[in-house]
Amino acid sequence: MRLQIFFLMPIPIVQDFDQIDKENSNMSEEKIKTFTLKEIAEHSNSDSAWVLINDGVYDVTKFLDEHPGGPETLLDWAGKEATEAFEDVAHSVDARTLMEDYKIGELSEEDQKEKPKANDSSSCCWLPYFLLPLGMALTGVVLYKFFLHINK
Repeated sequence: MRLQIFFLMPIPIVQDFDQIDKENSNMSEEKIKTFTLKEIAEHSNSDSAWVLINDGVYDVTKFLDEHPGGPETLLDWAGKEATEAFEDVAHSVDARTLMEDYKIGELSEEDQKEKPKANDSSSCCWLPYFLLPLGMALTGVVLYKFFLHINK
């Protein structure tokens, strides 16, 4: 009988997760430093290498020799917007997690507004992966029907 009562007791549920997220983000926003594009551009050599990825500023100076692609890969993008290059490589989850260790701040809001946005093709990036197999399948069906008709 005691076991039944245990399961019938109401369980307290936190319903306002958005409020908790806002409180946590407000706390972390106070600690985040912002940098301008000009400040980031000043750090473009092996003595001080910063990269800008998805509006986050990363000091990769200590990571230069550890980078699997070699230091040149990072130095090519030091002091610059490197989001597209970073995403093109399709980094692993581990790499993205490790990246947070090198984050030193965010791009200033003024520069976020002024920064030219790359064409957002993420909404159609699945298209080639869908159309190519579909086209190949349709071509196969047409060729099969064509050769089947000729051999009759």
